[in-house]
Amino acid sequence: MNVPPERRAAAARALALDDAALLAECDEEFYTAGGPGGQHRNKTESGVRLTHRATELSVSATERRSQVQNRGVALERLREGLRLLSFVPKKRRPTRPGRGAQRRRLDAKRRQGEKKSLRGKPSW
Repeated sequence: MNVPPERRAAAARALALDDAALLAECDEEFYTAGGPGGQHRNKTESGVRLTHRATELSVSATERRSQVQNRGVALERLREGLRLLSFVPKKRRPTRPGRGAQRRRLDAKRRQGEKKSLRGKPSW
């Protein structure tokens, strides 16, 4: 995942904030969730969508009937998304096997070949 450094830094900075400060940095949108849950869920705006302005990361939660519970779930998802954004993978450097490893591999191949050559029909 190729993330620009400024977006990664903003995600790392946002992770250090408490819930209230993180919510202050987000655009919060409420909408009608729909689905199972009856009239309460289908007629009220219990779905929550949080968009973190600095990283443009957007998450939503609609599985609960309560707007407050959905806000808590969306906040947890936002933190998980920010954690993934701020992750810096280790650099991978190509390596080559050493002389000892090459010698051991060739010895093993030679022994295997000798073992297979003994499987043939007897030459007498």
